[in-house]
Amino acid sequence: MAPLLSIKDLSISFPEEGKLNRVVSGNSFTVEPGELVAIVGESGSGKSVTALSILKLLPEAAKISGQVIFNGEEAVDLLELPDKLITKIRGNQIAMIFQEPMTSLNPVFTCGQQVMEAIQLHQKANKESARQKTIELFEQVKLPYPKNIIKRYPHEISGGQKQRVMIAMAMSCNPALLIADEPTTALDVTVQKTILELIKSLQQKNNMGVIFITHDLGVVADIADKILVMYKGEIVEQGISKDILQRPQHQYTKALLACRPAGQPKGKKLPVVEDFLKPDSVVHTKNSLAVIQTAHHQSTRTILDVKNLTVQFPVKRNFLGRASEFFNAVDDVSFSVKQGDIVGLVGESGCGKTTLGRAILQLLKPSSGKIILDGKDLTKINAADLRQMRRDLQIVFQDPYGSLNPRITIGKAILEPLQVHSVLSSNKQRKEKVMELMEKVNLDTDHYNRYPHQFSGGQRQRICIARALALNPSFLIFDESVSALDVSVQAQVLNLLNDLKNEFGFTAIFISHDLSVVHYICNRILVMHEGKIVEEGEASQIYFHPQNEYTRNLVNAIPGKQQTQSS
Repeated sequence: MAPLLSIKDLSISFPEEGKLNRVVSGNSFTVEPGELVAIVGESGSGKSVTALSILKLLPEAAKISGQVIFNGEEAVDLLELPDKLITKIRGNQIAMIFQEPMTSLNPVFTCGQQVMEAIQLHQKANKESARQKTIELFEQVKLPYPKNIIKRYPHEISGGQKQRVMIAMAMSCNPALLIADEPTTALDVTVQKTILELIKSLQQKNNMGVIFITHDLGVVADIADKILVMYKGEIVEQGISKDILQRPQHQYTKALLACRPAGQPKGKKLPVVEDFLKPDSVVHTKNSLAVIQTAHHQSTRTILDVKNLTVQFPVKRNFLGRASEFFNAVDDVSFSVKQGDIVGLVGESGCGKTTLGRAILQLLKPSSGKIILDGKDLTKINAADLRQMRRDLQIVFQDPYGSLNPRITIGKAILEPLQVHSVLSSNKQRKEKVMELMEKVNLDTDHYNRYPHQFSGGQRQRICIARALALNPSFLIFDESVSALDVSVQAQVLNLLNDLKNEFGFTAIFISHDLSVVHYICNRILVMHEGKIVEEGEASQIYFHPQNEYTRNLVNAIPGKQQTQSS
């Protein structure tokens, strides 16, 4: 039998400053019916561009050569099809799940309307039968209360639920080929595991071909039949999943496997991609595994003491507009942090991690409880004193682009807190301090006058870290600071945080949904579920010997953990 999809010598270029910039170079691969092919590589490697070219979703300016032969109802070269015919294939014979469900779903239509539209368009079904099929699909993708979800708008459901709506929409017409572009990036590990199992089960049930795009080899370790590794627009290695994961041949593949924190020893720097790709890569790899210089010294001094903290949000109001019913986002939480500790706060989305972090920093007002930092109760001090304490309290947010002002250069963004708090005596000295901070976080000082959009995600996160460190704070909160980064960039940021921790000696709470990351960088771990701390202890004890059932589920959901342990 002919392959379901056969890509031959595919090259893609975009015009840039009067020249053609090639982003995909002469790639060839096939997808068989019932086969899951994973395309793995960092951001900018050409994965998504390759996928978008299959359905002719690239801008008209793109120059594409090669063949994309699809053996659906008949064999056709998709690149040669006119727009009128390709629209009959899109969503019908070939479906696509996009990376960001919030921007892929229309915010002004309910989730049910959007799936029903696809069914009515391609299957000529009436409204009632389309509604029934949508409910069945929502049940199939394990959405809770499907009859309610069809009436909800995208902003009213969680990220994992939005992604399941996208999968239901993609599966609505029983496609022969499904393209999933980073469908689990930034999702909780437990939700991610559910989505992966769901895609695999639907693939096997419908004998469907799947192209699964990701930056993390661990994600596809348990589901892929074949893996293609892309680097700078080229497929540098491809083969059976087991061979690629256990016996990688290309240095880049080895780098992607090595820089994941899962399975890495604590107290050693993570290898980064650049180490593997240099001519003397063996020497550099050894250097990158050098033991972090400053060992953790257990301090007996408590710097933060949280006592019986509760944060409530109103969920119902009476006819006078007063709150009559509340939801406890943080429910009677107590813990302490000793000086010099990095404490991990782990849990799924909606468990209250970020709310707790923001309440500690007084960005949200708690309903009750005490937050004692350096002997002062932050819930009782006045605004002027709190403003003074802000110098010692800093946060690095999850989305670096959203937390940087797009109209201010990154140099000014780092300079601003120094000016606000009158640190140093002149702007010249402050600028020198900014340059010094940029060097510490491995940013080129020549980029002082560049704007946030001119940097990659990893660079923007380093800018936010430099800004947070500008006032030399004693206490920091990192809120999902590495969750959406490439594994290689994540390794760089984690190494950077370890180095800065040793140099600045700050105390920190590190919020994440990924236990492997938290285990690597933290001394202690707090596990949060439904607003409560359900387990706490030393990082290695929580990671290797969890006592609580919820913690065990989080550990078991770490992508590729079994693969890492077996190899």
